Amino acid sequence: MQQEKDWSIDEIQNTWQLVSKLHDGQKYGGSNEGERVEYINHIGSVVFEVLNASRLTENMNADFAVKCAMLHDTIEDTVFNYERVNDLFGSEVASGVLALTKNDEIEDSLEKILDSLSRIKQQPIEVWAVKMADRICNLYEPPYYWDDEKKLKYIKEAEIILSELKDGNQYLANRLQNKIKEYYRFLSTSN
Repeated sequence: MQQEKDWSIDEIQNTWQLVSKLHDGQKYGGSNEGERVEYINHIGSVVFEVLNASRLTENMNADFAVKCAMLHDTIEDTVFNYERVNDLFGSEVASGVLALTKNDEIEDSLEKILDSLSRIKQQPIEVWAVKMADRICNLYEPPYYWDDEKKLKYIKEAEIILSELKDGNQYLANRLQNKIKEYYRFLSTSN
């Protein structure tokens, strides 16, 4: 089966508009004190990482990967649910987005990540790519209010993601490995 590198720009534009509306008003803490960043910035960053990976990866279904990247936080953070994603985008995208969604019934953060990774690994490698791209983007800069303990925990989680998903996309695995190494510069103490 040949993988598609092309997509309908109208579909992508419509999906982006939908995602922009779904995440409207959501913000996250920036790197400077008091800074609040529009959440759609994060979504766009993940899409950019996936687009670049699709350009550098043979046999990657860019249409599928980009849709999963745009929608990766919709079930977790918006009014959208699996059924709605399935109705609009089909079962392959809906299953990918659901795998990327943390199970809030699991309280322990490590168990939550391991559960998500287990579900992601049952999906096509494009979903693996979205998860690695997501963590790459989350490693650009920590929110200003994170202490070193939180940053170290985040590094440990990133290392687990890399270990579990590295075989899904070599380019993104290398990017994630480099982002993990670079992230240590944000620690206030030398470790």
